[in-house]
Amino acid sequence: MSKIKPVFVALLAVSAFLLPGTVSTPQANAASPIVIRFASLAPAGSGFMKVMKAWNRSLKAGTENRVEFRFYGGGSQGDERDFVRKIRAGQMDAAGVSTTGIGLVARPVLVLTAPGLITEYEQLERARTQLSGRFEKLIEDNGFVQLNWGEAGKHRIFSIEEFAKPEDLKSLRPWAWKDDPVFAEFVSAMGANPVRVGANEVYGGLQTRMLDTVPCSALLAVGMQWYTRLNYMAKQNFGIIIGGSFMKKEKFDELTEHDQKVLLETSERAARATDKLSRRDDQRAYESLVNRGMKVVDTAPHQAAWDAAATQARKNLTGRVYSQSLLDAVEKVVGN
Repeated sequence: MSKIKPVFVALLAVSAFLLPGTVSTPQANAASPIVIRFASLAPAGSGFMKVMKAWNRSLKAGTENRVEFRFYGGGSQGDERDFVRKIRAGQMDAAGVSTTGIGLVARPVLVLTAPGLITEYEQLERARTQLSGRFEKLIEDNGFVQLNWGEAGKHRIFSIEEFAKPEDLKSLRPWAWKDDPVFAEFVSAMGANPVRVGANEVYGGLQTRMLDTVPCSALLAVGMQWYTRLNYMAKQNFGIIIGGSFMKKEKFDELTEHDQKVLLETSERAARATDKLSRRDDQRAYESLVNRGMKVVDTAPHQAAWDAAATQARKNLTGRVYSQSLLDAVEKVVGN
């Protein structure tokens, strides 16, 4: 891990990007601040939480201490399903989540993770920018406000066993997060059977061989220590792992118009800075895994078979997870 951990130290520098350029020194407010209770799976001392604290400082400065975050990291509030449930129940106010958490709030947004649809960051940026109003409305219609979008690297297939084509996964035990229907459908389109468990069960599952194949980014493979149990990783990726932060709309509406604007502006700064770092860190993690001896699988010779499975999965998900019109809109934007 010596080549990976120092990367996260760089996140400390993000605070310079988060602080507004022209903000007066915060003055003490007589009234108690509005506290936004924010849940995350990230450990308290992680780089992500350090960035969140920098975001909090800029939020407090921009609102003159009228609004602030209170973070609950390390999964202290449970899994992402628990985050959503607690926000709806009024026990939490906001959360930083992955693809799964966003899907629990607004299932159609998972179109951004449909297999083979978006494989480059530039495509993802175009889709998020040009269709942002549509995605944000889906989230707002379910009682939330999207604060920002995030990323966690390129989605690849990792495995204990050798593979090259979709057919190879039929004899393997690929993991699919129990709250994520997308990769499970991709696996099914290959003729394989997904193992549906939570993310916290993956490491143990690899140890016992309950599962032997994992879809994730190099960044997550290193951060979750899954790489220590894996031998092969695909050179090509079939998507980008998305994420972001959202907040209960009722809580957001408690803020003044000015403070809402500050919250959204500072959240966007935080997101773009962390995106830049996560892209760099994912590439560094990939290179580190290669240097550590992990075998890279070039799936290009079987690309037609992978594309066929991805196309079939997208078709099967249409009408069940997202609409045909939304899929068409994303395909048009990304150039597919």
